[in-house]
Amino acid sequence: MDLLLGRGLAMAAFLLADSFPSRLGAAEAATVDGITAIYNFGDSISDTGNLIRERPSGLLQYIAKLPYGMDIHGPTGRCSDGYLMIDFVAKDLGLPLLNPYLDRSADFTHGVNFAVAGATALSTAALTKKGITIALTNSSLDVQLKWFKDFMASTTNSSQEIREKLASSLVMLGEIGGNDYNYAFLHTWPTAGGHGLDNLARMAKSIALATELVPQVVQSVANAAKELLDMGAVRLVIPGNFPIGCVPSYLATANITDPLAFDADGCLAPLNAFAELHNAALRDAVAALRRAYPRAVIAYADYFAAYLRVLRGARALGFDAARARTACCGAGAYNFEAGRMCGAPGAGACADPGAFVSWDGVHMTQHAYGVMAEMLYRGGLTDPAPIKWP
Repeated sequence: MDLLLGRGLAMAAFLLADSFPSRLGAAEAATVDGITAIYNFGDSISDTGNLIRERPSGLLQYIAKLPYGMDIHGPTGRCSDGYLMIDFVAKDLGLPLLNPYLDRSADFTHGVNFAVAGATALSTAALTKKGITIALTNSSLDVQLKWFKDFMASTTNSSQEIREKLASSLVMLGEIGGNDYNYAFLHTWPTAGGHGLDNLARMAKSIALATELVPQVVQSVANAAKELLDMGAVRLVIPGNFPIGCVPSYLATANITDPLAFDADGCLAPLNAFAELHNAALRDAVAALRRAYPRAVIAYADYFAAYLRVLRGARALGFDAARARTACCGAGAYNFEAGRMCGAPGAGACADPGAFVSWDGVHMTQHAYGVMAEMLYRGGLTDPAPIKWP
């Protein structure tokens, strides 16, 4: 990445983050490109407080307390030290930050966040049939879509009024589907120990199981998109998966030391190949949606490319390049252990989250999310551009 571009993006991210504490109320600026509301669906990448209202357990039971939210004056249910990509997008559009749907007393004038940390694209029943059990939440994409329909039914008087409301809205459908694969991997990977060829074999078995899910996961996202478009959505963003072979939780859990398993970015090549497989199928689905709904803007957000740009330009973007694949908060190898995840006894947080790409081994830091949002929504990594910036 060009050094000046990297520095510019890093500065933009820091400025955005620094401006948030004074901008938590009503929108202070004119909205951009006629967008007056955002409706968001997804998982922990964009959940602003739904899971904590479901009383989380398991790996995410600690998100309701410090050090989560340490850079925004306390925990809010966001899986980070601070704000998320969806927050940066809302702020840039001149809108208030999205309130979680399960906060029944919240103001939803400018949109609603239906995302739930731990959520899946497939229903609990569909995953159970595959032998994959879920412990974090049952609020899968179909549940979130029902919430959306219930909300629209309770705040409008007709389908035409819903269409009018959606005509000036940005709809964010994901990231969703990553947890379907996470649970498939956890189903076959060892919880601890393992070595050498054993771990390579387990990873291959995990990838095979996850690959079976790809058509169903992508179809679930496409079906939800069709329902939203049929209801009147005209601006829809569908993100792809991250390069999961670069994420500390995967690197630590795989516990693989064979250098031939890693690519030039220091990431597990088989896992990244799987993520690209999912993304290729999702792109095909997006292309089909565009043909079926030619009047709508249906954008693909390339999270895979954005994350790799962050890693490759880490130093220029203000990160510590030597710790780009290590979590700020946690314990163990890559500073991630499922049994001592961020917030758990025995886990600790770094003093400088802004120097890290990863916050807790699964989710990114506020700084990283700010840079990602800049790359995706102003830097051309969402195609076609869903927002015309002034």
